[in-house]
Amino acid sequence: MSAQGIPPISNLLRLYYAATALFLLLDYALGINVRMAPLEAYPDWRALYYLFCFGCLGLMLWRPAWTDWIATLESLLTLSMLIISMGVRVMTVSDTLLSNGEGFITSEEIINFMLSGGAAWIAYTRGIRAIQRDMRGRG
Repeated sequence: MSAQGIPPISNLLRLYYAATALFLLLDYALGINVRMAPLEAYPDWRALYYLFCFGCLGLMLWRPAWTDWIATLESLLTLSMLIISMGVRVMTVSDTLLSNGEGFITSEEIINFMLSGGAAWIAYTRGIRAIQRDMRGRG
């Protein structure tokens, strides 16, 4: 913990991946999918992605120095899946959307964007700062 009682950012990223257990519970026990929203229609892929997130946590615990890289790559993968899945729905009009207005953007997808986007932003900005420190050290 820092002097202000705020955990270091790397710990927040690891906590985010440890929360995969909570996201899994919300998803399978309560039907609230806020972590793997683009894979809602693909339960096998969603389960595999949860395992992948646990693997990311394992790598972060094994090699803490890799935390920013792992979080950046995983969260950008999630953001890419969200953008593609939402883009496909926006570009194509379905019968469900025309008949009752459903099938556009869900609150779960918005929460998923905020979670994965936040993790990507934190990891990316930390990575950029580390690269800048390295460049100053070499120059």
